[in-house]
Amino acid sequence: MNKKAISGIVASVILIALVIASVGIVWKVVQGMISSKLEESSSCFDVADKVSLGEYTCFNSSGKEILFEIDVGDINLDKVVVLVSGQGTTKSYTITNEEQDIGLLSYPNKNNLVKLPGKNAGLTYIIENSETKPDVIKISPVIGNNQCSVSDSITEIGSCSLI
Repeated sequence: MNKKAISGIVASVILIALVIASVGIVWKVVQGMISSKLEESSSCFDVADKVSLGEYTCFNSSGKEILFEIDVGDINLDKVVVLVSGQGTTKSYTITNEEQDIGLLSYPNKNNLVKLPGKNAGLTYIIENSETKPDVIKISPVIGNNQCSVSDSITEIGSCSLI
């Protein structure tokens, strides 16, 4: 009987090598997914206190206008998404670094081309033809393609008067 077979030790070594190779392949796939998600979420860590609604946020009932100020700290942003909610409706505005007409006006000259404030700056915007005071104004910064969570909101919007 000249039958040859793989010894138990060789078979065990081959199985261990296969398991280690399989774990290595799975780890590479999982590590790639985890690192891309970490990069996306880490871009929003320092944003919360650097993008805010300023003090000059109010409702002008005589002019039927909502005024809101966005202040940007020491951070570079790509966009800011503004949500204005009231009377069961929500209107969204996306302000970018490029001047564009998005349904807002700049304050005080009421120019319809608006853009995002620069680093360490603030700008005030006007929403015209608003019959009622909004219930809440929220802002969410966007860095790269990642929209961060709401960085600031105002629920008690006071009245203002324009001179």
